[in-house]
Amino acid sequence: MNSPSQPELFVHHVLFYMKATASEADKAKLLEGLQKLSGVPSIKMAHIGTPANTSRDVIERTYAYSWLCLFESAADEEDYQQHPIHDEFRNQYSPYWDKVVIYDSIGPVVQ
Repeated sequence: MNSPSQPELFVHHVLFYMKATASEADKAKLLEGLQKLSGVPSIKMAHIGTPANTSRDVIERTYAYSWLCLFESAADEEDYQQHPIHDEFRNQYSPYWDKVVIYDSIGPVVQ
């Protein structure tokens, strides 16, 4: 159990996989969309990443972009899901990806 001194974070992590026919321009458009998406006010912290140059058997490196954002609560993440910027992102930029995989988790901050 968490005590009041252990705040919880809601973590939303999305891996975006591009279509096999995607161009560098397509990848740049998806990046543009992710950068706009970071403007949703309920996001506490956001990170846009690409696969690191690591080589262990357990590492997944076939995605194009990793979108990681932290929220102070599940309610803040729900606000993000309903925000017009998020709706615009899905509507305008979904043609640029083939698949998304989403990991949501909630838990205490470990220091």
